[in-house]
Amino acid sequence: MSTEDDFAEFVRVALPGLLRYGHALTGNPHDAADLVQTVLEKVGSRWSKINSKCDDPRAYIRKAMANTHISRWRRTRRETLIADFPDVPAQQRHDRLEDEPVWQALRDLPPRQRAVVVLRYYEGLSEAEIADTLGVSCGTVKSQSSKALASLRQRLGPLAEGGDV
Repeated sequence: MSTEDDFAEFVRVALPGLLRYGHALTGNPHDAADLVQTVLEKVGSRWSKINSKCDDPRAYIRKAMANTHISRWRRTRRETLIADFPDVPAQQRHDRLEDEPVWQALRDLPPRQRAVVVLRYYEGLSEAEIADTLGVSCGTVKSQSSKALASLRQRLGPLAEGGDV
């Protein structure tokens, strides 16, 4: 099997999980698709090297996604002013998760905390795997997880106390 075929098969199998992870990181499916595409473009050109040196290419790609998302977030978090309002307001489709309290609380977490929560509870990774994926220590994973869960409990209030979350 050629390198291109191997990469295409990997993408076919891994894409749904990567899109879910990207959606949880970015907060919407469109940015998630852009994030996954950006990372897969970079990885695709080096696939033979990555596949031969990495025990788990998915972990490598999740780490790249987290890092790319954090870098993009840092670049774009600055306010952009425009001179005039657009002539025609953009019509946006309502995301069905937009009104979900858990989703809103998760989206409001800082990127690193959100990445830890997503990898732990959406992807089911262990603390060691998360630490390896994000390139941090297990202690950092534990502290970020603790802070994230405390923040989610505080924001969700009665939902968290009732055990529904």
